[in-house]
Amino acid sequence: MSVPALRTPPRRVLMGPGPSEISPRVLAALSAPTVGHLDPFFLDVMNETQTMLRDLFRTQNQLTLAVSGTGSAGMETCVVNLIEPGDRMLVCVNGVFGSRMADVAGRAQAIVSTIERPFGEVFSPDEIAAAVKQLNPKVVGIVHAETSTGARQPLEEISRIVHDAGALLLVDCVTSLGGIPVEIDGWQIDAAYSGTQKCLSCPPGLAPVTFSPRALELIQNRKSKIQSWYLDMKMVANYWSDKSRAYHHTAPINMNYALHEALRIVLADGLETRWVRHRRNHLLLCSGLEAMGVEYAVAEEYRLPMLNAVKIPAGVDDKAVRAQLLNEFGIEIGGGLGPMAGKTWRIGLMGETSTERNVLMFLAALEACLVKQGASVRPGSGVAAAIAAAGA
Repeated sequence: MSVPALRTPPRRVLMGPGPSEISPRVLAALSAPTVGHLDPFFLDVMNETQTMLRDLFRTQNQLTLAVSGTGSAGMETCVVNLIEPGDRMLVCVNGVFGSRMADVAGRAQAIVSTIERPFGEVFSPDEIAAAVKQLNPKVVGIVHAETSTGARQPLEEISRIVHDAGALLLVDCVTSLGGIPVEIDGWQIDAAYSGTQKCLSCPPGLAPVTFSPRALELIQNRKSKIQSWYLDMKMVANYWSDKSRAYHHTAPINMNYALHEALRIVLADGLETRWVRHRRNHLLLCSGLEAMGVEYAVAEEYRLPMLNAVKIPAGVDDKAVRAQLLNEFGIEIGGGLGPMAGKTWRIGLMGETSTERNVLMFLAALEACLVKQGASVRPGSGVAAAIAAAGA
């Protein structure tokens, strides 16, 4: 059988919900020579990656590492290590990824209860307090940055409520890590997971996770085996330990090279600097979209700067616009999910993608698409508004 060589992939401007654009430095690291998964060189890479992940998560947690798998593997890692059959878990669902966490918990044989808010809304501390008091869960799971809706969930007061009730707090930081503040120790988060392909601008394939000392103690004192052999932190932690280095699985060597370089870039920039950049470019996009008559789907105080969910103007064809953006301008954006499907677009400004140039280019391209759809848009209004905001 003769199979042609892989064609050269098209060059896209990745402005969807992930993956984001990737630095040439990260791509170069990905192509470095492969060594063995217990080679002293690679063990040094693991040690350095672990240290940088602690800095990224703003934590001193010993059990902080990169799971071999995408962000969903990080979700499953946290759930199956904390949950034993029959444990009560409360999951806060206001989007697709809250629902997925509840599904994973059910598969781990938890007694799962959910509280829900409409897509695009967030939970109040009072809602969480009432549910925790009624259900007395072992673990409370919540999404910090809901990728399906573009909503940011405040966590500080919720963390206090959960801990006062004696429960553990599990947080999805897949889209937030590296783009907005994530304070694991400061907010006393017991377990958190993320992904490499969002604000870290690394190819998808690894899932940073971190567990607090309290969570680690719980894992070590379980009465039952962890449901997943591959994601068993009792064993994986030994592979990532600088003391024992017990073989568990063959890690994706080159993906860890890529994450190592991506973390170097993030930390060299400075987390605070990156948070400011994400916020600034989000505001430029807001100004341009507002001038074009495009409205956000999330209340201003809860909008994510790196994932902008906006309402599709009346009479505009969702798929036609996204296809035109991709085929004519090489720009990828995401459609809505769940009840937001066909009603919203998700515009990503994550990591390397978050630049003023990309904002202006996208606004000009979107204007052309909306004009083709017959929408009433004043020529150049979006770009002009963004430029004015940039100079303000």
